[in-house]
Amino acid sequence: MKILVTGAAGFIGSYAAHSLLDDGHEVVGLDNFNDYYDVSLKEARFQGLEKRSGFTMVRGDLADYELLRTLFEKYRFDRVCHLAAQAGVRYSIQNPFAYQQSNLQGHLNILEACRHAEVSRLVYASSSSVYGGSKKIPFSEEDPVDHPVSLYAATKKANELMSHTYTHLYGLQTVGLRFFTVYGPWGRPDMAYWLFTDAMLKGQAIQVFNHGKMERDFTYIDDIVAGVKASLAADGLEPYEIFNLGNNTPENLMEFIQTIAGALGVEPKMEMLPMQAGDVPTTFADVSKARKKLGYDPSTPISAGIPAFVSWYREYFRR
Repeated sequence: MKILVTGAAGFIGSYAAHSLLDDGHEVVGLDNFNDYYDVSLKEARFQGLEKRSGFTMVRGDLADYELLRTLFEKYRFDRVCHLAAQAGVRYSIQNPFAYQQSNLQGHLNILEACRHAEVSRLVYASSSSVYGGSKKIPFSEEDPVDHPVSLYAATKKANELMSHTYTHLYGLQTVGLRFFTVYGPWGRPDMAYWLFTDAMLKGQAIQVFNHGKMERDFTYIDDIVAGVKASLAADGLEPYEIFNLGNNTPENLMEFIQTIAGALGVEPKMEMLPMQAGDVPTTFADVSKARKKLGYDPSTPISAGIPAFVSWYREYFRR
């Protein structure tokens, strides 16, 4: 197939693009290479992709509808894998308008472009953050998600609603994926596992929020990409679908920190802090629906995933 991957220089997007190319698909990547985090990391991910046959990168912004319209007319995509977004729960509190442009305007532009180009299926990134402070554990796709606790979460909920409308009005098949704390090599520098690793190697104290009383459903990148690809290819899906993609195993934050410290061979120094605004104490994905419809089967524990990240991290910065 001919597939558009937005956010192709990003963490999940670059992995998805590589894996789709491995399967013989033609991939067009779109990314604006913004400076939310170190652009050199995005350029390094892109360098790995640009060498590959069947890959084309376009530098541009989702908010530029004319660019999207031109791309869709030129390439006539079979599927769209929309992974670009302004990420970050905490960043959304200080920089709200970045989310309006990327996550709201950008998503609407993708929906409109897919509609007019008669794309057969749009797969897009939602987030576990839509569950807000839900006390019901584990989180199920059937749970109400009407009480987001960050603007980032609100934009992701809005993406799901907008997609539902386009499915209802125009018959565009949409598949939303609620990602749960994705980690691994080539990951994002704003994520806790990266910040912890960096601080521990420098002998600095790490910031531990809610005094360590937190659980996260940490999900390894390879498991996430398997779910993304299944969402693009699976038969028998409804016109409008939402899936949790998590590890189905919440990890205690303190144990997670010790796993990183063990992989690094250091003793962590910790600064215990209260809960941050917009954060939640627990995430836990019920993935039974994804197992049934997508064959999704996450299999990477943090005991394997964290050492893989640490090994990559050391090598990346050595280079």
